[in-house]
Amino acid sequence: MRDDVVAMLTALGVTGADTDPLLDILLMNVQQRIMNKINCSTIPEGLEGVAVYMAVGEYLNAKKAMGQLTGFDLDAAIKQIQEGDTNTVFALGEGSLTPEQRLNVLIDYLINGRSDELYRFRKMVW
Repeated sequence: MRDDVVAMLTALGVTGADTDPLLDILLMNVQQRIMNKINCSTIPEGLEGVAVYMAVGEYLNAKKAMGQLTGFDLDAAIKQIQEGDTNTVFALGEGSLTPEQRLNVLIDYLINGRSDELYRFRKMVW
């Protein structure tokens, strides 16, 4: 999963993620959050893509908050993300939003946009 996160960040123009220890911390955090949400001790194969998106969003958000998001091509990243056969286009409202607002929309989508998929894997705890 780590390699997929690094590949997606690289596709978005973020460099240095492969050697950043923050990425490992955020990956563990995302995995734990998903396992808690679905009440399972492992992440099912069907949720690995969701975990990748969430980890990328968390990484971008952390780097933005620390002022370390350099070399990031906001215009290219906001317009389209393609991973495998999944294609996401963010052209909605591009004329009326500032670059930072568009980055916030992207980060929010990556972290929360696919969270409904978690409910398909949720198990009851007695």
